Amino acid sequence: MLSRRAFVKSASVLSAGVLASPALLAKGQTDIGLQLYTLRDAMLKDPVGTLAQVAKMGYTTVEGATYTGSLKFYDMTPAAFAQALKKAGLRMPSSHYLLGEQQNNGQPTAGTILHGWDKAVDDAAQVGIKYMVCAWLTESERGSLDHYKLLAERLNKAGERCKKAGIQLCYHNHDFEFVAQDGKLPYDVLLTTDKNLVKMELDLYWATKAGHDPVALFSKNPGRFPLWHVKDMAKTPPHSFTEVGNGSIDFKRIFAQAKTAGLQHFFVEQDQTPGSPFDSIQQSISYIKRSLV
Repeated sequence: MLSRRAFVKSASVLSAGVLASPALLAKGQTDIGLQLYTLRDAMLKDPVGTLAQVAKMGYTTVEGATYTGSLKFYDMTPAAFAQALKKAGLRMPSSHYLLGEQQNNGQPTAGTILHGWDKAVDDAAQVGIKYMVCAWLTESERGSLDHYKLLAERLNKAGERCKKAGIQLCYHNHDFEFVAQDGKLPYDVLLTTDKNLVKMELDLYWATKAGHDPVALFSKNPGRFPLWHVKDMAKTPPHSFTEVGNGSIDFKRIFAQAKTAGLQHFFVEQDQTPGSPFDSIQQSISYIKRSLV
C-alpha cells in the first residue's frame, strides 16, 4: 500500500467518512460516508467497483482526494464522476485540495488554491461538492508565523471565490499547526481568517495527538468547525491510527459538543490499516452505528 507521502508525490494529491448533520442525528436519520483516501489503492485500480462496494457496506457519502494535479476525480471528468456516484447511490459533499505553493520540477501544480482555482471551484460545483478543503501543507509551505499569515490571506481570497459558487472553504489540520513559534500556534494564526470565508475541518486524531482538546477548541471558536475527521488513536505508543472505537479518543464526549462546534458533516478516515482497509472501515462503521449515531 502506498504511504501518504508517496501517494501525494505520485498523484499530486492528498486527503485527509461518516457524514451526518446534527439535526439528522437528533432524528435518528444518519448518512454514513467514507473519506476515500482510506481506500486509495482500490480507488486507483477500480474506482467504480470500489464505490459500489462502499455503498454495499452501508456508506452513503464519500469525501474525495484526487483532483489536485489530475484535474479529475479518480481519473474521471466531473460529469462522469457525478454519474458514477449516482449509479452507486452515493454523494460527495466534500473534497480535498492542495495549496500549490510548492512546484514540481519548477512547474506549478494545477487544480490548487494558487493555480487554477477557478476551474477547481467550477468542477467541484458540477459534482455537487459543498466543501472544498485545503488538506495539507508541504514542509516548504509551512515556515514562520509570517508565512502562515500569508497563507491566511490566501485562504480568505480562495474562500471568496468558493462563496460565489455556494461552496464553503475549509482547512484540514495535522499536528504541525500546533507546534508553537515564539509562544504562538500557527493554528491560531489560521483562525484569524474571516470566519465566514474559511472554516475548519478538525482532524480529531491529529489535534488530540498534538495535545489539544477538541472540546476546548470548539468552546474557544464556536461555530467554526462544520467538518470533522473522525479517526481513532491507539492506546499504546506510537499511538498510531486505529479503527474508530478501538482506541483512546472519547468520541462520545466530543460528539456531545457538536452544536457548539457547528458540526455539519463528520468523516471517518484511517490513513493506515493493519490489514484490508475494507475490514477496518467495516469495524468503524459498526461502532459508529452502535455507539455514536
